[in-house]
Amino acid sequence: MFPDWTWVVGFFIGAAIGSFLNVVIYRTPRCLSIYNPAHSFCPKCRASLGPADLMPLFSWLLSRGKCRHCSAPVSSRYFWVEMVTGAIWAGIWYQYMIVGQDWVRAIAYALAASALIVCIFTDLEFFIIPDQVNAFLVFVGIGLNSYWYFSAMPQAFTWGIPTALAGYLVGMGVLWGITFLGRIAFGKDAMGHGDIKLARGIGAVIGPIPALISFAIAVVLGAVLGIVQVLAFRHPTSVGGNGETSAEVEDEDYEPESIGSILKSGVGYLLSFDIVGLFVPKFYEKWFGEPPFVSVEDEEYPIGSTMIPFGPYLALGAIAAVVFQSQLLGVVDAYLRSFAPS
Repeated sequence: MFPDWTWVVGFFIGAAIGSFLNVVIYRTPRCLSIYNPAHSFCPKCRASLGPADLMPLFSWLLSRGKCRHCSAPVSSRYFWVEMVTGAIWAGIWYQYMIVGQDWVRAIAYALAASALIVCIFTDLEFFIIPDQVNAFLVFVGIGLNSYWYFSAMPQAFTWGIPTALAGYLVGMGVLWGITFLGRIAFGKDAMGHGDIKLARGIGAVIGPIPALISFAIAVVLGAVLGIVQVLAFRHPTSVGGNGETSAEVEDEDYEPESIGSILKSGVGYLLSFDIVGLFVPKFYEKWFGEPPFVSVEDEEYPIGSTMIPFGPYLALGAIAAVVFQSQLLGVVDAYLRSFAPS
């Protein structure tokens, strides 16, 4: 469909999209409009940024990571989001526009991967995954499945139901099931609700089997990189005046979510009440007991050095399942065939 060298085009398109994702990553957790103000601005001095400040990759490098107007440091996150997005878009371009010839799937997967990048960086910084991003994934999955259906493609259905719905149910069911069973077995919160909704969106986009593969990858990544994170960023345990460690104080204040709340939330996620609630905030607040939009600047997020968000690993696993989907499905198929009777 396209010559081999055109993956470079995918890379630079992705880097440009990454520049927009930086806006989303900064504004969405702070409940700021993505479109108003329309221009990008420096978070420190609020100066409007011009073309010289907005060249993907090159602006950050040429400015040496500083604002051109006030010389305040600019986080390297802006550079890495553009770089990573470019690399992922290049991989998707190669797999679905060069090796394969499926431009619709390429667009859907590139949009989904972009949303997953937003999830990674917001979850790493604030331990939240914006509901807007999770809802976007579901809509991408519905859009892709609709195209397959109206084009009479066999991949439109899995297990006799729409593939997006099958993935939606598997993704939500697996993570919600871990949450529910973990609460019963250990009396603690086993999974964040943002992770449940993220898995649901991942399943809606890539379908149930690739979703399960992505979850397995996420578990491996979480086990390996989570240990590295704890060892790299752990701090000495502080001791209070009465001899209690900071961890013991946190345990005393900790109250796990009630089983009733988990059940009610599960019904809400199954019926997409959280997505409806984004358009009808009062409905969201009535069902889930909290407003759908809360700025991180209005909330306190006490994050310990040993706290490990699972959302980034879910997102990374899904991105791997998108870029290397045919290869991973081939490995799983070969593995299952090895158990078949000869």
